[in-house]
Amino acid sequence: MKNEIYTKWEKESALVTTRISGAVTETEVSEWKQSLEKAFAEIPAGTKFKIFVNLHGLNPASVSAHKSYRDIVPLLLSQYNWRIGYLDLFDEAKDLKLTSKNEIECLAAVHCHHDSYKINEYESRFGKDSEHFYDDPEKSESWIRSYSIPL
Repeated sequence: MKNEIYTKWEKESALVTTRISGAVTETEVSEWKQSLEKAFAEIPAGTKFKIFVNLHGLNPASVSAHKSYRDIVPLLLSQYNWRIGYLDLFDEAKDLKLTSKNEIECLAAVHCHHDSYKINEYESRFGKDSEHFYDDPEKSESWIRSYSIPL
């Protein structure tokens, strides 16, 4: 399976879609982080957006590669007034500060991962109207695209 690494900003739907999959190395995790930073730089000031974080098929090639990707999305989204539900599992995240960089704000998120047991547990414990955790990329994309951002 070929690794997929990308992030794109869709202005028309106010949607950020990011994908990292395959047996990624630390270098590829760094490329993914750069793709996130580049896409977020395209979001106009004052925008309300939603995000699809697609980690389906992600299988880091090493423990260090695994550790290198874990905090990227939570830290990035905290800059846009969003706290991922599962952060409540980690004591070190209890003091995470939420800010609103350029008055840009995340209003909804969906997280997709192939580990059905873990992701279903996250959904039952942390899922809410504006945030879901699914093991199916199509279901994830369908839900986030249908989520209406209030004007």
